[in-house]
Amino acid sequence: MRDLSIYIHIPFCVRKCLYCDFLSFTASAGEIESYVNLLVQEIEEQSVFYRDHRVISVFLGGGTPSILPAEEIGRILQAVRENYRMTDEVEITMECNPGTVTAEKLGNYITYGINRLSIGLQSTQDEELARIGRIHDYEMFLHTYRAARTAGFVNINIDLMAALPGQSIASYRESLERVADLAPEHISAYSLILEEGTPLYERKGQYSFPTEDEDREMYQMTKEYLAERGYQRYEISNYAREGFACRHNQVYWQRGDYVGFGLGAASMVGDVRWSAPESMKEYKDYVENMRTCTENVFQQAGVQVLTMQEQMEECMFLGLRMMCGVGCQDFYEKFGCTMEAVYGPVIEKMISQNLLQKENGYIKLTDRGIDVSNYVMAEFLFE
Repeated sequence: MRDLSIYIHIPFCVRKCLYCDFLSFTASAGEIESYVNLLVQEIEEQSVFYRDHRVISVFLGGGTPSILPAEEIGRILQAVRENYRMTDEVEITMECNPGTVTAEKLGNYITYGINRLSIGLQSTQDEELARIGRIHDYEMFLHTYRAARTAGFVNINIDLMAALPGQSIASYRESLERVADLAPEHISAYSLILEEGTPLYERKGQYSFPTEDEDREMYQMTKEYLAERGYQRYEISNYAREGFACRHNQVYWQRGDYVGFGLGAASMVGDVRWSAPESMKEYKDYVENMRTCTENVFQQAGVQVLTMQEQMEECMFLGLRMMCGVGCQDFYEKFGCTMEAVYGPVIEKMISQNLLQKENGYIKLTDRGIDVSNYVMAEFLFE
C-alpha cells in the first residue's frame, strides 16, 4: 500500500496581503458554501482512484482556511475520513491567520482531528505588518497563539519573514527572539520575494528594503540563533524541535505521492503531475464532469507525465533543499543507475567549489552551497 498526502485548497481571505501572488480572494458566505460543496464532491468522486493508498498527512492551506465556519472545516475533513484510508498517526495541518479564529473554533479543530496548526505571523512589529497588508497586529497573534495552546494544540508552526519593507536587522532580530521565546514546535522563516503583479511590487518605490547584504545577515542570524534555541534546521527555510518536522512538506521535497483538491490545487501521483482549473467556473465544470467519467478525470487533459530525466532533475533540486540531502542508494533504487553515472561531473565540480559534500551515502549542500542554492540546483538540470 502506497503512502498518500492530501492538500486541500481554501482560496478565500479576509483581504489579500500586498505581497501575495497565491490563488486567493475574498468571497461571500454563499460563495464559500458553494465552494465547499464542490470540494466535498471532488474529494468523494476521486477517492475510488486511491483505494491502494493510505493517507499519512492532510494539509488545509490557502488563502486563509480559518475564515471558514468551523462546521465547514469539519465537513471537509469528514469527507476525507469517510472516503480515504487514514493512518492512526496521520498529520493534519491547518493554516490560520490571527484575527480569524476564536477559542470555540480552535476547540472544534481539535475535535475534527486537526493536530498541527500553522499560524501566519510574518513579523512581531506592527508597522511592518501594516506595510505588507496583514490584517492583524502582534497582540492579535499572541491572543491566537495562547488560545491555540489552551485549546490543546501541541504542534504549532509560526511563519516569519525577513527582508520586509522598512525592516532593519535589529527589528528582525527582535521578531526572531520573540517567536523563539514562545517555544513553538516549528518555525518557517523565509525572505520576502517581490512578485511582479502584486501591489507591493507596484509600490516598491515607496519603501526602503533591506539590502542584499542585510538580507543575508538576517538569514545567517536565523540559522545560528534558532540552532542556539534548540531548533534543528531540516530544510533551507524550515526549523523544528526534534520530532516535529512537517511530514506533509517532506512529502513534496522527497517526491512522494500527493493529491490536491480545490481550485488550482496541484497533484503528483506515480510521476504524473496535474492541476485543477484556476477559475471558479472552470473548476465547477471540472468537478461536475467527474460523475460521468469512467476513468480518473486527471487523465483527460492537462497532465504532465514526467520523463526519467525530469524525475531525476526533481529528485535533485527538491531533495537538495533538505539538510539531509539526496541518498545515493535511494537514487539508485528509483532510477536503476548511480547518481555518479548521471551527474558525476556536476557533483565533482560542486564538491571542488565547496558547494556540495558527500557524507554517509548522501549528497548534500554545504553551508556555502546553501547560500547559492539556486545556482547549485540549476546545475542538475539537463540542457
